[in-house]
Amino acid sequence: MQVNLSGKVALVTGAARGIGQAIADAYVANGAQVVYADIDFATAQQVSEYAEGSMALRMDVTSEAEAMSGVERILERYGRLDILVNNAGVNTLKYRVNVDEFPLEEWERIVNVDLTGLFLVSKYAAKPMLRQGAGRIINIASIVGLVPLRLQSAFAAAKGGVVNLTKAMALELAPQGVLVNGIAPGSILTEGTKQLFYGEGGKFNDRVAQMLAHVPLGRPGTAQEVASCALFLAADESSYVNGHILTVDGGWTAGYHRDF
Repeated sequence: MQVNLSGKVALVTGAARGIGQAIADAYVANGAQVVYADIDFATAQQVSEYAEGSMALRMDVTSEAEAMSGVERILERYGRLDILVNNAGVNTLKYRVNVDEFPLEEWERIVNVDLTGLFLVSKYAAKPMLRQGAGRIINIASIVGLVPLRLQSAFAAAKGGVVNLTKAMALELAPQGVLVNGIAPGSILTEGTKQLFYGEGGKFNDRVAQMLAHVPLGRPGTAQEVASCALFLAADESSYVNGHILTVDGGWTAGYHRDF
């Protein structure tokens, strides 16, 4: 997919790997100058090394100070910020348990990164966009924020919050020219999902067929397929799309796929 992002500056959080890296790379390939932001600064440096005109940035999204100073550094270097992709997020590998057994510290870790972190980065990234009178914010949610799954109470709560925060932000910022949308991926093939499902030693490898039975396409998605949607939402071609949550799930949430 090709669009024109020439002259645009994009900040992508969680860009050191997986979906975030795929989105950042797609933006670079379409002319944007991209800030690869991640708490894992060393890896962000490595993956951004050959992205001409781009930079790596160490950012812990749960830190208001780092969110604020990160945006300041971007403005110092580029003088503007046009696109924010709030991709940084975590889930739990260890605690796939009912809500009555879910540890508070794990709840707080997930909600702080997936929801509060998104709010903090958006708060500071929106300011220069509003001054410019134009910008795009794209929040990476999850189908779990639309159709909650069992044994993921914190993740479901955080991503459900992302869905409604996206819509609230769209209502608030669009009158000043800043469009806000979200993407809700289904099961995407990444290093994280390999640890859970798709790798030979994945914790729930024996349940892959059962899970994919809910997906009409019968396979996991790729990070590049999510990146193509983020590319569209950043481009001029989506100029009348605002407050939308785009599902990228192979049809998982469309309805019952199996007989029952």
